[in-house]
Amino acid sequence: MVQSPSKPITVEEFLQLPETKPASEYIDGKIIQKPMPQGKHSTIQTEFSTTVNVMLKPRQIALAFSELRCTFRGRSTVPDVSVFTWTRIPRDQNGEVANTFGMTPDWTIEILSPAQSQTKVTKNILHCLNYGTQMGWLIDPDEQTIFVYLPKQQPEVFDTPEQSLPVPEFASELSLSIGSVFGWLLE
Repeated sequence: MVQSPSKPITVEEFLQLPETKPASEYIDGKIIQKPMPQGKHSTIQTEFSTTVNVMLKPRQIALAFSELRCTFRGRSTVPDVSVFTWTRIPRDQNGEVANTFGMTPDWTIEILSPAQSQTKVTKNILHCLNYGTQMGWLIDPDEQTIFVYLPKQQPEVFDTPEQSLPVPEFASELSLSIGSVFGWLLE
């Protein structure tokens, strides 16, 4: 759902509004509520985050966050999964993970929901890539396809079970294929 405020608001004003469920994003002066995640979306999101965190968190390489608000360059979006390298995770004065992330993730993952605009989601990925994200994935559960985006390169399409998926260099020990990602839906 797109909400156009009666008078334009800034991203700072947007951030003062109460949170919505599901989350709303601030894009190009508009407030857009994300669709409610459904079974396939939720399964892939949970399994992906868990896989990344089991492999990369113990050695303090990176951490995956689900539904984390990232605000930068006039936008405030909530990728389905945001992966931050360990040294880029914002911390508060106690050394704990901060509540506010005012930067791009190192790896952004979006999972397409039924009736969700692929264009809107792709624009969010490209916005991240334009400002420092190393890699973006757009996962389409219905088509069992993953689009991989790198800065200033043509996207790659992965849609056969045996295809190995590229990951950012910091996550090189992750070994994921189309078959393993969509296999999570059978568990």
